[in-house]
Amino acid sequence: MNSNPDLLTSLAGSIRSVLSPLIGNPDGVDMAMYGVGLLAVITLIFTNAVILVWGERKVAGFMQSRYGPNRLGPWGLFQSIADVLKLMSKEDYRPKLVDKWVWALAPIIMFAPAVAAYAVLPFGKDLVPVDLNIGIFYFIAVSSITTIPLLMAGWGSNNKYSLIGGMRAVAQMVSYEIPLVFSMLGAIMLVGSLKMSSIVEAQSHIWFVFLQPVAFLVYVIAATAETNRAPFDLVEGESEIVAGPLTEYSGMRWAMFFLGEYANLLAVSAIASAVFLGGWQPLPLPGALGDMMHAIPGWIWFALKTYIMIFVFMWFRWTFPRFRVDQLMGFGWKVLLPLSLANILVTGVGIFLYRVAIGG
Repeated sequence: MNSNPDLLTSLAGSIRSVLSPLIGNPDGVDMAMYGVGLLAVITLIFTNAVILVWGERKVAGFMQSRYGPNRLGPWGLFQSIADVLKLMSKEDYRPKLVDKWVWALAPIIMFAPAVAAYAVLPFGKDLVPVDLNIGIFYFIAVSSITTIPLLMAGWGSNNKYSLIGGMRAVAQMVSYEIPLVFSMLGAIMLVGSLKMSSIVEAQSHIWFVFLQPVAFLVYVIAATAETNRAPFDLVEGESEIVAGPLTEYSGMRWAMFFLGEYANLLAVSAIASAVFLGGWQPLPLPGALGDMMHAIPGWIWFALKTYIMIFVFMWFRWTFPRFRVDQLMGFGWKVLLPLSLANILVTGVGIFLYRVAIGG
């Protein structure tokens, strides 16, 4: 990796140098930098939501042999802004028989964990907001919370379709969270650490997608289910349960769920980039070509890999038909879970044989 600081690292250093004489206390400066980081993450989520909605519509149009949005602005770029204005102008109604506090808190709780999950994402070599030594464990714990607001929305709406959707969300999370976690255990075993930066740095010579192809496949499928996207979108199955837990929501309350969904999509794609695709590490190529790859800032590599993964999830959504509930549950327990366990076993045996071979 190029030792010169890239643009984002230099920007972070400049902000710290401006805040230091104003605040004086080093602890205060650190707290202010955390605040700046939080503001940057929220800005990133909102900006990406606007971009990803437009991008998904373009992908959907391509898959369905049509143009997609092309009226507002160049290439339809302002369509997402028009959607935001439409949602802001909608009436914020509350059905009469809802459980007021449970129903009202659900959208807020949906969005908050999505923001918290970004704290450990390794955006670049020196751009990890909080480099915890249990980074992956933290991400798994925080991202799992997103099931709770869906159940709250289903229960609090006092609507049978909403309740069925909330119960589906819990069943789906339990079925696919386990293989999702197990799929990352192989990479953790290879590195011997839960720290995100350590996992990325261990891929400087070879990305783990080449060492753990089965785990990568399991992760992608399980992450698709965890984000409630087609073909695993039974939580909001429009043809069966109207809109599931979101049936009784409109306007900005509905938008909070929508924003949380895209924030989770970005987060699981970023984790795939960090754990399996080398994170900020460039393509491991030899010679002059490798030097050219290393000249590209790490955060650009991370963003590129993350958006490639997002495209894969969008491709899945507009290509495969929706599973039935029994197919969804059976696939998680009978296919993904055994595959992830087998991958852990093979990885453990491989590590043992490698240590024996080198005399460790």
